[in-house]
Amino acid sequence: MLTFRRKVRIETERLTLRLPQHADWKAWAALREESATFLTPWEPVWAGDHLTRRAFTNRVYWAARAEGQGTALPLLLIRREDQALLGAITLDNIRRGPAQSGTLGYWIGERFSRRGYMREAILSVTHHAFTSLDLSRIEAACLPENAASRGVLEKCGFKYEGVAQSYLQIAGRWRNHVLYAALRTDRRGRTDVG
Repeated sequence: MLTFRRKVRIETERLTLRLPQHADWKAWAALREESATFLTPWEPVWAGDHLTRRAFTNRVYWAARAEGQGTALPLLLIRREDQALLGAITLDNIRRGPAQSGTLGYWIGERFSRRGYMREAILSVTHHAFTSLDLSRIEAACLPENAASRGVLEKCGFKYEGVAQSYLQIAGRWRNHVLYAALRTDRRGRTDVG
């Protein structure tokens, strides 16, 4: 059953996080294309039509449907000072009932990386998930060698939980991923390995 709610918009110090809109296609495609070498080692293989208007239109419709149904929260990172599109963050696989959890995924354009934008986005989406969506657990996974992603998760309070074997196909190969989680009430302390 489709439920209709107010569309989510999250404001942070420097960012507006909002659902994608049809008018975002050119900026989204340009940023993905210019950052392709930076992004593709960490992502599934892009479909042949990945950067097309049609594929983006499908993404916009999926985002609105998923947000409306409460199964995902796909948001773009928009810098407030100039309305530049910086990247995206998605709280996906939202599970209700006894799980009350979701999975976090994100990317940022190369020229905007290492400026704290993704940290700001992760902290705000995590806060929204715990306070507005009433989730109890947010999970995230990344490749073991992705030091930047591991670092931002750890700075945002996510704790290392282990390794998932052959977790996702990345760059055309099944790859192990390190797993992290943030809990609404986290009393675990440090769980660093190493």
